[in-house]
Amino acid sequence: MLDVTDRHCRRLHRLLSRRALLYTEMVVADAILHGPRARLLDFATVERPVALQLGGSDPGGLARAVRLARPWPYDQINLNCGCPSDRVQSGRFGAVLMREPALVADCIRAMQDAAEVPVTVKCRIGVDEDDPAEVLPRFLEMLAREGVAHVVVHARKAWLRGLSPKENREIPPLDHELVLSMKARFPDLPLSLNGGVTTLAQVRTLLARGIDGVMIGRAAWHDPAGVLAGADSLWGEGHVPSRLAVARGMLDHARAHVAAGGRLIEVIRPMLGLFHGCPGARAWRQTLSAEGTAAGAGVDVLARAIDAIAAVQEVAGTSSRAPSPPGDGGVRTGRPPA
Repeated sequence: MLDVTDRHCRRLHRLLSRRALLYTEMVVADAILHGPRARLLDFATVERPVALQLGGSDPGGLARAVRLARPWPYDQINLNCGCPSDRVQSGRFGAVLMREPALVADCIRAMQDAAEVPVTVKCRIGVDEDDPAEVLPRFLEMLAREGVAHVVVHARKAWLRGLSPKENREIPPLDHELVLSMKARFPDLPLSLNGGVTTLAQVRTLLARGIDGVMIGRAAWHDPAGVLAGADSLWGEGHVPSRLAVARGMLDHARAHVAAGGRLIEVIRPMLGLFHGCPGARAWRQTLSAEGTAAGAGVDVLARAIDAIAAVQEVAGTSSRAPSPPGDGGVRTGRPPA
């Protein structure tokens, strides 16, 4: 979720769900060692629980990055072994690491020695011409042996040659059954499934079949309320916020960000799909996209857009409350730590 799950996106998602585990964008370990550390790692405690997602392949560098991140209260440290982008491959990390399980094991041990919170891994079912039925069990066996706290498996291969990152999210066929079979094969290894899941109904079905959690990615960006509002029912909670309440809840955050010299568009980008499927959704997106990108755009743009869509929905006699939990939404995890 590079350039997607930044702190503004996570603030929005936390207003929609109090319990779902949120992930940072993938942060390259070397950037933490040599770059603007505070800008990369800062987050508000109200976003928790949050996992810091790291990219890297040098055990020593990853360990140093983990130590440097200690002052920030992340709940997990996640090693990305699933991203297929060209720039990730050129740095010898992401999905290409699935071809080097011994190196991954070294990275995990170094991170665990440096971490004060659980170390987790995200991976694919295989890479290029790999046979996932052979590669994935071997990879998971190694992760279990190293004591990884949780593994998220994107149920698609990563094609490192010939497909763009976007195509890698859509073209390789899904194999949920393989991932589910891995839970039966490794009952003591906490496993979550990622890929092709967009509703709470799907999440519930997968949990009922024994998987420990479900990760939702792009669907939570395109339709955040449809995916996350009502997700807390998985923990037996009745928190189902209205879209309008969530939008208004972002005003103070936007105001503080702009006052600190930030741009309004950075806050409203993850909000564009908040009213997906609701009356006035198109005007909402157009207003924020057109006026929110202007130089010097202020929080009044967001406030006016909220007032406008509230008026549209009042005239239409509709509620801005997200659909009820049983048939809607999706979250990163089914049964995370409290």
